[in-house]
Amino acid sequence: MIVETLYPEYANLYGDPGNIRYLKKCLPEAEFVDTPMHAEPAFVTRDVALVYMGPMTESAQEKAIHRLRPYVDRLREMIEQGVVFLMTGNAMEVFGEAIENEDGSHIEGLGLLPIIAKRDMMHRYADVFKGQFGDTEIVGFKTQFTMATPLREGLPFIRVEQGAGLNRQLKGEGVRMHNFFGTYLLGPMLIMNPPFTRYLLRLLGAEPEELPFEAEAMEAYRRRLADFH
Repeated sequence: MIVETLYPEYANLYGDPGNIRYLKKCLPEAEFVDTPMHAEPAFVTRDVALVYMGPMTESAQEKAIHRLRPYVDRLREMIEQGVVFLMTGNAMEVFGEAIENEDGSHIEGLGLLPIIAKRDMMHRYADVFKGQFGDTEIVGFKTQFTMATPLREGLPFIRVEQGAGLNRQLKGEGVRMHNFFGTYLLGPMLIMNPPFTRYLLRLLGAEPEELPFEAEAMEAYRRRLADFH
């Protein structure tokens, strides 16, 4: 099993590399590949089980779009085949239709997700979040200069209970298409949400009997939920 992290030298804000550090504990037999910005992604020539990218600066987003554009057809094929993608923070915007600037200019995205993100660099949105994914409660944090608008219905990853969705008016947070999960949530969310981590591992066919540090992670998770309730 191959787990690929895209552009970790850029996409590494808000402690989210902790998601991959935790997956390495969960999947000790897997091969973890870090693909730098200048290199061809492993998924181009190899069968990758999971692709991860974390939050980054706005200039890094534009670099990532440029570097990934030659592989749009391959990425589309992987999404349709059910390969697992996890994009946290503003990483999912790279896969959208466009990112709009305050002056009306825009950066064309990869066009793989039907969303448009709009930047507001003078107003950062920051908050805590709780929502529902199936039978699982999800908690996390947000800090962002963008809000996104879906271009069609049926996309949300998480149903909002406290906090904002893709934008302040929506009750759906993030995007799910097949096994592509995009979310503005930070945390790192896999450490903060052990039940969702188990779900993700099941998709990979690799759920362990017990997660690393499961007792401690579940205790922290229950305390966060208690704070919300």
